[in-house]
Order: sequence, then C-alpha cells, then structure tokens
Amino acid sequence: MNLSSMQSHRDTLIYAAYYAPRGGPRLYMLAGELSQRYLLPSDLLVGVIGAEGSGKSTLIKGLFPGLELTNDDDGVNVKSAPIYAFTADDFFSGHTFHIDARYELAFRQKFEVVDSIKNAIAHGRRVIVEHFDIIYHALGYNAQIIFGIGEEIIVSRPSVFGPRPDSIKAVVDKTIKYRRMAHSAEDITWMILAKDYHFTPPIYHSDVKHGFVISFEEKPAIDLDELESKVKAVIAADVPIGPGGEHRIGVGDDFIECTGPRTHVKSSGQIENFRLIKEYKHNFITNEFMLVGVVGRKETAGYEDINEAGL
Repeated sequence: MNLSSMQSHRDTLIYAAYYAPRGGPRLYMLAGELSQRYLLPSDLLVGVIGAEGSGKSTLIKGLFPGLELTNDDDGVNVKSAPIYAFTADDFFSGHTFHIDARYELAFRQKFEVVDSIKNAIAHGRRVIVEHFDIIYHALGYNAQIIFGIGEEIIVSRPSVFGPRPDSIKAVVDKTIKYRRMAHSAEDITWMILAKDYHFTPPIYHSDVKHGFVISFEEKPAIDLDELESKVKAVIAADVPIGPGGEHRIGVGDDFIECTGPRTHVKSSGQIENFRLIKEYKHNFITNEFMLVGVVGRKETAGYEDINEAGL
C-alpha cells in the first residue's frame, strides 16, 4: 500500500480510544504501538491535549523517542524552544520540534507562537504542539492528527468536519478524574496486598472502565470482602497522596513504588465509590486470576459529540 492510499484509508478514522495505562513503562509501550499504527511521515502538525499530570509528556516521548521536550514532568528546559531559531536556510536545523503552547504563552505573544509553528510547517518540519487546544483558533487550522489523554487515549485524524480540539479536550478533561481515582485505589490495594498479605511480583496490572485489574499467576487465598474493607478504611481516613521521591508516592505515612506519581488524587478521600468485584476473574488462556477494582459511577463522557461538525 503506497503513502497516498494509506492516507486515503486513514481519512476514515473518526477516533480510536484506548485505556490510558497508569505508570511510565506501560504508557511508553502503548505510545509506541500508536506511533506505528497511526502516524504517517507526512504528518507535520501533531496536536496533544490533556490536563496537567495526565501523562502528555510520557505519551509524547513514547510516540517520538529521542525528541527533546521544551518542558515536561522532569523539569523545564532553560533554553528557548529551538523552533523560534528555525530558518529555512539552516542546513543543520532539526526536523521535528516540540512546543508546549501553555508554557510558551506565559512568556511570548500568541502571534509569535503561531508564526513559529506556521514557519516550521511551511518548510516541511514536523511540530508537536502540547496543549494544542489553546493555540488552535489563533492558528486557523486543525492538526493532521490529535492525541488526547484522559481516562482513555483518544486518537483522531480530523477532517474539515472535525473533531475540533475543544471537543476532544471536553472529553479528556471529564474522564481524567476516573484515571486518577483508579490509580490511587490501585496503589492503595497493592500497598495492602504487600503489607498485610505479603504478596510480591510477579503480579500484572491492567485496566477496565473506571477501574483497575491486578492479575496473579495463582488464585490468592484472600477474602475479598476483608480486602475491600481495608482499602475503604484508608479511603475513609482521607490521608494525603503525593510524590515521595523518584518513582515513589506517599500514602499517609507509607511509601510505595509508583512510575506515575503525578497521576493521583491529592488525598484518599477523593476516591469515590470504591468497590471490588467479589470474585477473581479467570483467564483460561493465560491462566491468570484477576482482581478487579472499580471507582466512580457510570457517566456519559460525551463521545457522541466528539465529531460534531456544526452541520
């Protein structure tokens, strides 16, 4: 299949949705798959949308390995974004630029940011715009592909009929709270499993809607009502949750390993309606026994409006 026929086929993509994994390694793996599946060499304008701490920087690093970000969760690049120094006659210029629209607008006029993006694209450079929804209207045209991250990762290849960045933002902003609640509930459950029941790896983590999955190679001899009560006791205590060092979070006075320390609620009391499914789900193919935890309540996320074209 040649490039033009690939583009024609991908123009039929309204959006695809994937669970947004919690923790860096799993998000890197998914981002690599999304890169292979959806990105084209001809994609010069890539939009990324999501709330603070949703994993945008990790997603971008997985989509574009080796790309130097102007600022991310690990700190701020003190140098000016390279895109502003780009000129068409610079033979040694980079071919892919990252720019965080929200960060840049704190220091520059909007027209400066827009002009730098347009200049790079006009000369065949690729630009990844974080917080693309902020700059979209001033830019005057949509990205060729948009990645939104909330509870799910949404991948969309917009046409003139949409989806607009603000439609994607509305969905990811509404669902990110469930990802944070589920992540905190998952880590509290894992903390209790390790401390009270002496479980150690290999244990595998996965996702369900508004929840998490912890898989075991053998069926645990744990009373699920008892485990649920212990988790709910930590939630009821409303203890603070926050980064506790490199790849760690603090849950009250306890510290546990976590590769996504920013994707949490601020305190355990913000976890809503936690419950465990009161049976281990058995995967007969992999012979895994899965413990499933769920948070929140059923809620419409607004996906039906994501491709609203104003017709």
